[in-house]
Amino acid sequence: MTKKNQLTQGKKQRVMYVENKQGNIDGERARIGWVTFSKTGLSVHYRGKTLERTTKGVSGNYFDVETGQEYWVSGIKKRGSNVHWASSIKDVPVDDDAKEEYERLKSA
Repeated sequence: MTKKNQLTQGKKQRVMYVENKQGNIDGERARIGWVTFSKTGLSVHYRGKTLERTTKGVSGNYFDVETGQEYWVSGIKKRGSNVHWASSIKDVPVDDDAKEEYERLKSA
């Protein structure tokens, strides 16, 4: 069972907004898709990457354990403004397997 915190909400996986603050995620600066959590809830797994929580980031709240790149990971906003407040990203692609849940979250 995954530890319950603000990010995990006690769930093993959630549809989340994931933004690479220093590069791309499969050709995009940010994506919306299913992430899974470690048992402690301090690590996020997305598209083969392991992202660990950080409080030392300049513009991110997670970092890639392999590359050190910073990421911003957050829940889906009902108003649709998922992009980090300091980001200039306009259109964020939603992974195909997450589209149904994303629409449900936006309309809930």
